[in-house]
Amino acid sequence: MKIETLRHSLAHILAQAVQELYPGVKFGIGPSIENGFYYDFDLPKSITPEDLIKIEKKMKELIKKDIKFKKKIISRNEAKKIFKKQPYKLELIDELTTKTVSIYESGDFLDLCKGPHLKSTREILENSFKLTKIAGAYWKGNEKKPMLTRIYGLAFKNKKELEKHLKFKKEAEKRDHRSLGQKLELFMINEQIGAGLPIWLPKGATLRKIIENYLYQELTEKGYQWLYTPHIGSRKLWETSGHWNFYNESMYPPLEIGQSLEDVQKGKKAKIKEEYLLKPMNCPFHVCVYNSKIRSYRDLPIKYAELGTVYRYERSGTLHGLIRVRGFTQDDAHIICTSDQMTEETVKLVKDAIKMLKDFGFKEYNIYLSTRPKKYVGTIKNWQKATKTLEYVLKNLKLKYQIDPGGGVFYGPKIDIKIKDSIGRDWQCTTIQFDFNLPARFKMTYVDRKGKKKEPYMIHRALLGSMERFFGVLIEHYAGAFPLWLAPIQIWVIPVGSEHRKYAKEIAKKLKEEGLRAEAKTEAETVSKKIRQGEIQKIPYLLVVGDKEIKNKTVRVRKREKGDIGEISLTKFLKKANIRIEKKVEA
Repeated sequence: MKIETLRHSLAHILAQAVQELYPGVKFGIGPSIENGFYYDFDLPKSITPEDLIKIEKKMKELIKKDIKFKKKIISRNEAKKIFKKQPYKLELIDELTTKTVSIYESGDFLDLCKGPHLKSTREILENSFKLTKIAGAYWKGNEKKPMLTRIYGLAFKNKKELEKHLKFKKEAEKRDHRSLGQKLELFMINEQIGAGLPIWLPKGATLRKIIENYLYQELTEKGYQWLYTPHIGSRKLWETSGHWNFYNESMYPPLEIGQSLEDVQKGKKAKIKEEYLLKPMNCPFHVCVYNSKIRSYRDLPIKYAELGTVYRYERSGTLHGLIRVRGFTQDDAHIICTSDQMTEETVKLVKDAIKMLKDFGFKEYNIYLSTRPKKYVGTIKNWQKATKTLEYVLKNLKLKYQIDPGGGVFYGPKIDIKIKDSIGRDWQCTTIQFDFNLPARFKMTYVDRKGKKKEPYMIHRALLGSMERFFGVLIEHYAGAFPLWLAPIQIWVIPVGSEHRKYAKEIAKKLKEEGLRAEAKTEAETVSKKIRQGEIQKIPYLLVVGDKEIKNKTVRVRKREKGDIGEISLTKFLKKANIRIEKKVEA
């Protein structure tokens, strides 16, 4: 029995239970999905999460009846008669190009479905599934169509696997970057500002600056040149790059320069029509910099890097905290090189990516090599050469990888590195892509050894991905308890009483002078309350000072998650802390 078949069958049992509990319901679709299933309903009355218990109970009753799943092939006209009171099913039938229609019967429930399904509900083990949540979902994902009620469920082969997943899910919820981001005051998303447009709060901004400084140092040492480019660009630029044709659904509509607010309100066009677009990518700007003067083979490779903020239209239903946003800053770079330099530069990129990811605490990952899709630009010869280069690099570095057939972007093959976080989830961050589109479209050239003009190779790469997404992943990986080198606030100095405040301030000052992010907590609150607050805020070290510490010129150290680890001199504490920061290890 395939797990997808089990989950699809449960979706039908869910629909049958809803049919019995809510007569007059209209049915959408009910597929199997990762870890479970869902079904979309147009219900005669609204339901709440509490109703899921009732629906789940009805499903269990139906399962015990040993209901058989029977497949039938009927004509489209017959299907229309069967589903005459089901508008969504009729719409699906009208879209079919076949003369016959496949339906499944399970007890009193009939559904338009290709299958496959279980032979009987007897194959469903007790307590192997659970209804989890209710959500709104537009019919066919179209915002102009009716909003349906989607009921989600989890399903596994047995109770043990379900309980294992529920435990994992509970741990994932504890790590949810959206709730931790609010609790730890790292970032905010305000609907008044706009959905998918995050604001980095002071602590989050501090951590972002640490990441940016790290990137600046690492990449500068590796020969990258830094750029800053505008947030908007002429429509002509995006037409030349091909984004306006290939990518316009994800771009915001053009801004007409020269158009007054009054004109906009009245729907009038600008007298002098200059159209500009918010940039969805940084690449065309980097290409224009390259093309600003004649380049020789001696200049190559040229590496342009930018932490460039881009804007992409994402449907509101797909937005998710920092992981999926509309405005984000990419760890973006473009390597422009000769054919002979491709392999060496790709090796460097893969090594750099793995080294950087390890520095941030990601030691496990899956690597994918994505090959030519059906729609592509460039010659087959160039695609083959680039793909072989990527494959050679991965084999040469003795890295395990999987082929993703046809998974490349239209302009070139790519390597994707998906990191595994501390609870085993995959996250897409690193991507290394060859590009045969922009060099041709922008007529990029360099002068070779013989004095002839040649088209260079271009590699896009994002090692950490976007700052927002990577930050969200970091929060969930560490559950907000960042290692010492990344922690926005590394140390709190807590005086036992008011008479110890002066010493606490002196200690905090010395720590700051040593480059540590420290605060003296001199508020009129109890020590126990300050310690508790420090634990909630996940501060790596709490240094408590009282009479004994003043006398001995020491601090009493409390380490995150370990508690009191004893009294120590400030010099010794500083030495240990700096070693941990330098090695980028846990606090």
